[in-house]
Amino acid sequence: MSDICCASKREEFDRADMITPTYDYLLVAASVLVSLMASFTGLTLTKGISALPAGRRKVQIVMAALALGGGIWSMHFVAILAMRFPLPIDYDSIYTLGSALIAILMAGLALLIMHFAPRTWVSQVVAGVILGNGIVVMHYVGMSALRGCLALYDPVGVILSIAGATVMGIIAIGVAYAKRDTAHILASTVIFGSSVVVVHFVAIAWTSFELSGSFAGTTPLIENGTLALLVMFSAFVICGTFLLASTNYVFTGFGGAATAGAPAAAAAFTGVHEGGEEPLPEEVLSAAFVPHGDAPRIPYERDKRTCFIPADQVIALRAEGHYTVLYTREEKLFCPWSISEAEKRLPDSLFLRTHRSYLVNIHQVTAFERHKDSGSCHFEGVQSLKFAPVSRGNVAGVREALGL
Repeated sequence: MSDICCASKREEFDRADMITPTYDYLLVAASVLVSLMASFTGLTLTKGISALPAGRRKVQIVMAALALGGGIWSMHFVAILAMRFPLPIDYDSIYTLGSALIAILMAGLALLIMHFAPRTWVSQVVAGVILGNGIVVMHYVGMSALRGCLALYDPVGVILSIAGATVMGIIAIGVAYAKRDTAHILASTVIFGSSVVVVHFVAIAWTSFELSGSFAGTTPLIENGTLALLVMFSAFVICGTFLLASTNYVFTGFGGAATAGAPAAAAAFTGVHEGGEEPLPEEVLSAAFVPHGDAPRIPYERDKRTCFIPADQVIALRAEGHYTVLYTREEKLFCPWSISEAEKRLPDSLFLRTHRSYLVNIHQVTAFERHKDSGSCHFEGVQSLKFAPVSRGNVAGVREALGL
């Protein structure tokens, strides 16, 4: 009987140490909006950058990573500020700011994979796993910043958070890069923005809080009001960049029904056209085959003009949505043909399909490398493209064309 009484008293004492926060639902709604705006901004900044020179592409990736990672961090701490604890709460500055850095770095790594590695389903899965789990890592590192109460995590919540973030990250990347047009950007915005919110609140649902002793340490603490100012500044920047990023969609009517000058203006800024814009007239495409020596000519766009280049000067073409990126020895250009259109128009004796996304000038290949059941074609001295992947089903054809 005395054991039962002791257990009962111990249970009451444990319950007395537990904290049940309440919520400011206006701030909860604000956290959802911040997540969606940041997702849209970050994914929009990645549109068209694969055709940019490597230096400019890296700068654009940094900007997109700041938007995505900063959005994950801002959503988390807006939602934390929405929680009302019955005691003063401070935040460890190292964990608070470190969590932001983690989110930005993991988002940047995922984007680097998508825009520098060959775009295959494996690279999409890897990028999606990294991007999704960036949310999870950021969340738990950010939760470790709490001072004044102690967060206790149920393993079920951790597992659900990791599983949900992984699946939704892969889906978001898959949708965003399936076709680089407005509809897919918006769909992936909803998926990724929702995943940030879902992961946070699922993890919180399986988290309990209890009183903790005074924390004595050398790390500076951030007060609740100071954190609110930091988060407000971050949200302000996200809102501003969101407005700038969305302006293009507002003026183009969300679907490519733009005026004649709008696509050209967009191309002048990004260096590439993408899905959703009006294709060039058939007579312009057909004009590519005005005789020029023995080689056909391929159209590309620059400075609001359609120009032409002899096909034998092209190293390779890579699919980019409904269009292609054209590689010369020094630069990358936007070509209005789709990869299937280019394959149909260019002679088999000159260009060979090595991968579902690549059409290679076989006479420009300087080396072939075998990778188990796949391979790669290499181009020595080419600045714009070092190699093109060869898929398993195309290895035999490529080897035959190279005389191997």
